[in-house]
Amino acid sequence: MCGICGIYNFGSGEPVADRLLREMMAVLRHRGPDAEGTYLSPTCPALGLGHTRLSIIDLAGGCQPMANEDGSVWVVQNGEVYNYRELRRDLEARGHRFQSDSDTEVILHLYEEHGTACLAHLRGMFAFALWDERRRRLFLARDRLGVKPLVYWTDGERFAFASEARALLRLPGVRRELEPEALHHYLTLAYVPTPLTMFRGIRKLPPAHFLLVGERVAEPTRYWEPGFGREEPRPEAEYAEALRETLREATRLRLRSDVPLGAFLSGGIDSSITVALMSTLTEEPVKTFSIGFAERAYDEVGYARLLAGRYHTDHHEFTVRPDALAVLPRLVWLYSEPFADSSALPTYYVSQVTRQFVTVALTGDAGDECFAGYPRYQAVKLAGCFDALPGWLRRPLTLPLWQRLPAGLDQKSALRRLKRLLGALALPPETRYLTWIAYFTEEQKRSLYQGDLLRATADLDTARLFVDRFREVACRDSVTAATYVDLATYLPDDLLVKVDVASMAHGLECRSPFLDHKVVELAARMPIGMKLRRLESKYLLKKTFADLLPREILGRGKMGFAVPIARWFRHELRGFLTDVLLGPSARARAYFQLPVVSQLITEHVRGAFDHGYRLWALLWFELWCRMFLDAPPPLTPPAAGAP
Repeated sequence: MCGICGIYNFGSGEPVADRLLREMMAVLRHRGPDAEGTYLSPTCPALGLGHTRLSIIDLAGGCQPMANEDGSVWVVQNGEVYNYRELRRDLEARGHRFQSDSDTEVILHLYEEHGTACLAHLRGMFAFALWDERRRRLFLARDRLGVKPLVYWTDGERFAFASEARALLRLPGVRRELEPEALHHYLTLAYVPTPLTMFRGIRKLPPAHFLLVGERVAEPTRYWEPGFGREEPRPEAEYAEALRETLREATRLRLRSDVPLGAFLSGGIDSSITVALMSTLTEEPVKTFSIGFAERAYDEVGYARLLAGRYHTDHHEFTVRPDALAVLPRLVWLYSEPFADSSALPTYYVSQVTRQFVTVALTGDAGDECFAGYPRYQAVKLAGCFDALPGWLRRPLTLPLWQRLPAGLDQKSALRRLKRLLGALALPPETRYLTWIAYFTEEQKRSLYQGDLLRATADLDTARLFVDRFREVACRDSVTAATYVDLATYLPDDLLVKVDVASMAHGLECRSPFLDHKVVELAARMPIGMKLRRLESKYLLKKTFADLLPREILGRGKMGFAVPIARWFRHELRGFLTDVLLGPSARARAYFQLPVVSQLITEHVRGAFDHGYRLWALLWFELWCRMFLDAPPPLTPPAAGAP
């Protein structure tokens, strides 16, 4: 894992200053603390590349920027190409000669052989920028699922890219201005959707896309589709055999490392399967790491202990009491833009303790999206049954009286979930799904905004983003469509951002076998009955690996990885929340109607409603404004506990 950055003044021809690259790299140094390097093209002074390195493979010979034999092609990469050994053997048979054992060098020779079509051969997680001296062309690409980040900026004369938006803010001409559209979608989704960032003018390169910069900046080009448009009916046993073989191979490839390696173990289905497969593929006990919480409702170390005991792993458990006041300023800096997924806190802590023992950790990320593991997919299936009912049976279920039922304050209570289900049944299937996952609805956002923000977002509707995604797989059933939408939005823009930022903050590399594109393609072709059967989630996944898992884990429900922010806002963080959201800075910013914000706080503190997630989103946004809009952000992250 690394940090990459670069500048190409394709229009102005202005020489790139090494000083600017160094400033960008300084912001990215936490991503690559082991080494750093720059490349300034001798034939095209308008091009410069920068790299900070976390050494994982070929510790001595893998330094970047890296060139081919004659120096005509240069590359900086963040990530890992897992099948680099197989690719190298084929390239050597074609006459290519290698100077290192690095996976990055494989990209150089693949490009020489195939041009931009080299991407079809890569199996891994990556974001890279490749400079072709002969063509005077910059080629940027991001992996298929969006594991590794890549952002860019252009003014029509200059182009710059980096692993994080914060690095681009070091450049003259890149302004620290709010993007209203990004804020509008963030308040609904808790994350900023691709290609937007919270900074006007800075964009994310979408997953599975590449970008060419020559005499101009071309539009991003998609190079891969997961294959949801085609269902393949096959015998269950045949799919089970293919799943077992494909996931095992994906795990084997992710065990390639020249540094110590372990695994996150939550005790859920996906991480347990990952650890079980690792144990069958290695001779030494797998090092496993679990985070526990004092609040029993958020603690699942007991399940992790069961799996660790079965495979005699070198197991490490840590009980933490997340201190939001201490770590929030650091997280706000690390994420570069508002990020309201509360599981960012425990993910930060588990990465911190894991890095004390290993440099690489395998995870179970993407198992839920691939195999219909979230409870909301059950709601989608039930809603589909509702849609099939005659009108006289549907109407009573959509009556407003159901919303008057008391649901308590637990966001995960059965009655609260039932109210959300019934409250959205009258909506079209495409917008219904967003209603179930939204923090703020469109109506709530309109009542919250004021002034310029209200005018700038008047024509925006977050639901359009989801309607377009659902239409891309209109030929499939509604549950499969929902899993595709999550794979294209929630997974790369929330879950993978969370893990990337938290792990990189501590110099830890995370890898997930479920993110292997061959696993995703296999899951995409499966009929939904093999994923969600009679409301049982992950049906075939659990059946395929039942022999590897304790029955207690196979039969448990989905817990999630969160912290009790609702209780914090009623107790420990109550004063802090009020001071930040209703203080002079928020008032002077004039984005939100403070009486509306005050009402949210009052209702939450009194227990009338649970606004915990909404208040968390507003809190993070205001802290982000203070750090990134009110003044230039610091070059290095604030220490934990900084005000």
